[in-house]
Amino acid sequence: MNTEAPYLDSLNPEQKAAVLQTDGPVMIIAGAGSGKTRVLTYRIAHLIASGVDAFNILSLTFTNKAAKEMRNRIESVAGPEARNIWMGTFHSVFAKILRIEAHKIGYQSNFTIYDSDDSKSLIKAIVKEMNLDDKIYKPNFVLSRISNAKNNLIQAHVYKKNAELVSYDETTGRGKIFEIYQEYANRCFKASAMDFDDLLLNTFKLLNNFPEVLNKYQHKFKYVMVDEYQDTNHCQYMIVKKLASVFENICVVGDDAQSIYSFRGATIRNILNFEIDYPDLKVFKLEQNYRSSETIVSAANSVIAKNKDQLEKKVWTANDSGEKIKVLRAVTDNEEGKLIAQDIFETKMTAQKMNSDFAILYRTNSQSRSMEEALRKLNVPYRIYGGLSFYQRKEIKDLIAYLRIVINPSDEQALKRIINYPARGIGNTSMQRVAVLASETGQSHWEIVSNAHQYPELKAAIAKFRDFVNMIKSFAILVPTQNAYDLAMHIARSVKLLKVLNEDKTVEGVSKYENMVELLNGIKEFAEDDTNESEKDLGSYLQDIALLTDADRVDDDNDHVSLMTIHQSKGLEYKKVYVTGLEENLFPSQMSLGSRSDLEEERRLFYVAITRAEEDLVLSFATSRFRFGTLLPCEPSRFIDEIDPEFLQLERRSTLTSTKQTLGNIDRRSSDMNPPSGLRKTIAKQNQPKMIRPPASSNFEAESMHDIAEGMQVEHQRFGTGTVTKLEGNAAPEKATINFTDFGEKTLVLKFAKLKKV
Repeated sequence: MNTEAPYLDSLNPEQKAAVLQTDGPVMIIAGAGSGKTRVLTYRIAHLIASGVDAFNILSLTFTNKAAKEMRNRIESVAGPEARNIWMGTFHSVFAKILRIEAHKIGYQSNFTIYDSDDSKSLIKAIVKEMNLDDKIYKPNFVLSRISNAKNNLIQAHVYKKNAELVSYDETTGRGKIFEIYQEYANRCFKASAMDFDDLLLNTFKLLNNFPEVLNKYQHKFKYVMVDEYQDTNHCQYMIVKKLASVFENICVVGDDAQSIYSFRGATIRNILNFEIDYPDLKVFKLEQNYRSSETIVSAANSVIAKNKDQLEKKVWTANDSGEKIKVLRAVTDNEEGKLIAQDIFETKMTAQKMNSDFAILYRTNSQSRSMEEALRKLNVPYRIYGGLSFYQRKEIKDLIAYLRIVINPSDEQALKRIINYPARGIGNTSMQRVAVLASETGQSHWEIVSNAHQYPELKAAIAKFRDFVNMIKSFAILVPTQNAYDLAMHIARSVKLLKVLNEDKTVEGVSKYENMVELLNGIKEFAEDDTNESEKDLGSYLQDIALLTDADRVDDDNDHVSLMTIHQSKGLEYKKVYVTGLEENLFPSQMSLGSRSDLEEERRLFYVAITRAEEDLVLSFATSRFRFGTLLPCEPSRFIDEIDPEFLQLERRSTLTSTKQTLGNIDRRSSDMNPPSGLRKTIAKQNQPKMIRPPASSNFEAESMHDIAEGMQVEHQRFGTGTVTKLEGNAAPEKATINFTDFGEKTLVLKFAKLKKV
């Protein structure tokens, strides 16, 4: 083969060796930032340059974007012949095969592909037809069970014979799932429709049940390449193994340290055990990181070294050492958002950075709330990736709609949104009649609904309308006497929004429930923020939140800070990255602490987060976080301890002051500190927040504003004891600046502060 191609000159020795090894089984272990895409591109280009017919090359990726970028890059090297490569995602390539071969398994070639909404809608209809409880057989949960079965090659007629699966379903009170699965499969087949999992399962069925089809594609795809191999599930593994079994010219590329999708059915064993299937395997390790500073690379290595299940490698870089990784401690999650937004603002000014140089990563979508609010208040443009802005998510809009209609019953959009959610038997037909009557009479929808007994057209729904109106009026009575949080929590519980979301235990359902809790946490922060001069009632909160979500303020410019979950950040890179919420039970997730394999996946997720950063990395945590209106203490994540302390620098900042320390000087009283386990111990000694729940015997009453004076020792419910350093006001003091022992200086509005003399 010709090895003098000019494109080979840009490769390092290990990259070049991987490109030139075109025949036989090959595994390329590509560390973070090691130029994996370049190797994939040049390897395929080299195959074509060496005389391999592009039609005989199969290249499987995990995103359409990656496939498109790779094809364009290959074409720039190998010319238009690159257009003939079978390249795309597993689903797109297999759908192409199924269009050709579907008749063999009884499908039409023009079969429909159902998206998740189609699937859920069908499952919902089946559950209803079977007279099953849709609160038990939720579409999300049922679809998740069916998807998991398909990914493990368990078809509907086999599912019911699997004692373990059926036993689990019966134990959870869902013993009819196998019947739903069977009916779902029948209805899809009758409609000539496949869901996304069917595209994989039916391809396997074709190859497994029809030898002539298997033989055809085995000889067509003489060279098979699979990107992100660590993210494949069992079904994908079996298909790839079958296709490559004749020539065994199979090349898989991946990084076991970045295997983070087990919740989607991916299994790390596919890459860890690859050599078992191919004993004559040639392994190439791309260990030079071109992306990150030496400090970041070394820190990432020190973390991932704690995992037992991994392929041996040592990622290194020739880049400069760079800045130490900053560890940012915040008092609450709300302050965490403020500190990060403030740091972005300051860094932009001092280092001349673009907004697009920054990314904020979090473990769960619900954490974006405090980040969004803080960025908006500093007018820093941002964009949420992989999901809607926090306040645009359905579950958030649902509760806010209830709050809006309590304040303003004439709010037509809010009324239409929640009048039958959660379901209370008021259907579309009734609401269409309400809309007609409102148009004819010139009245608001609320007025029509409130007087439904006057309209014969609404006779069937009179009682249901009356109950709804009475419920909203009962909430409105409480507006003058309750703060925003107390009333919002009362409404959320009364209308059963929390209950409905809490009963859905799927990944999506848990996320929605967490988002709802996070919204209530934000309202609690608003109601108890002494530095906020506005009133604490519901109307003031809605005005405040309306300014944050004003659609006219959406910035369409590409220069924005990126916000996303760590899962969504995989494959991306930024100059400066903030990894937030590094607290036990949040990251690592509480659900991951039951087994070593789950904890190791969380550690791999942390590794992915660290390695997104090119120049600067900030790790942040809160020492307390709101949950159901109570400020609960938080312990810093074990993952911080797992980074070699020589790479860390603790930032002692607040929204008012900022100081820095290296870890060696965090606490001079603690001479016996022995990192890495010492960081959490040291932090635990320092600045622990006073809980906002005072002892039962305490009675915090506001002192007379005329009695307070500079130099006075006072006590605050949340910030503890402190000394008054400054008073502001005209006839009488209105604000006080207080230097708190544990929290530093805070400026409080005396009207709301409820200070107590010590």
